[in-house]
Amino acid sequence: MKKVLFYRRGGLGDTLLTFPIFEVLKRKNCYIVVIGNTDYLKIAKEIGWVDEIYSNLYPEILKKSYNLKIFFSKSEGFPPFPSERIWIVDYYFNLLNLERKFSLVLPVKGYVKSPLKNKVVLHPGSGSLKKIPDFYLFKKIENYLLSQGFEVIYLVGEADNWIKNFTSNYWECLDTLTIAKALKQAQIFIGLDSGISHLASYLGIRSFLFYGPTDFIVWKPIGKNYQIISLELNCSPCFPKVCESKTCLNPDLLFEKFLKIFQY
Repeated sequence: MKKVLFYRRGGLGDTLLTFPIFEVLKRKNCYIVVIGNTDYLKIAKEIGWVDEIYSNLYPEILKKSYNLKIFFSKSEGFPPFPSERIWIVDYYFNLLNLERKFSLVLPVKGYVKSPLKNKVVLHPGSGSLKKIPDFYLFKKIENYLLSQGFEVIYLVGEADNWIKNFTSNYWECLDTLTIAKALKQAQIFIGLDSGISHLASYLGIRSFLFYGPTDFIVWKPIGKNYQIISLELNCSPCFPKVCESKTCLNPDLLFEKFLKIFQY
């Protein structure tokens, strides 16, 4: 059995976009040791795609023998981001010369009594304020969905405490694996370019994702049942140099586009 050491730091979305590498290497009967955010990597370990997870490159880990070391870092190995506008998963697979046969749905088993079961989950948060439109957008979406008979709930994750200032109708959870198992039972997910949105799409939930200043060509999620909603302005993408007006996140225009796609 080949032993692989994999290193890639990043947020939840960044981490999930490396999962296809683990799946393909595991299919090749590799023993996989991963350095990254262990809270996010717990999902990969839960489904059997990695064997050991660590938060840092401890000396005892480096002392071990590996058949292959894969590092995505600014200081060592491969650059963590592509230099051209290609999907980052394709970038990984091109560099590693791996066969593109990976699952579009994470095999996570959902909680039978999930608090999100059969509900429309709204997640207006993101790891960067530059990606977040006015809450007015999600309030309009919530009112529309309620008028159509849907049951709606907001999801509050690790970077979303501010959402509580706008609604009392929320479920809060800070553990990513628990969120994944609960989200698996949701009916629909609506969010931004965020780690939670990547997770929802990867879980196979029907998802509607708003992209403004970020590049959806590079940072689209894994999945087969999601829709990206973008105004596709000539000035986009611009992240992280986002203008003050954030025209690409205009709530009225995004809501109009959402309605057309949702009702189609």
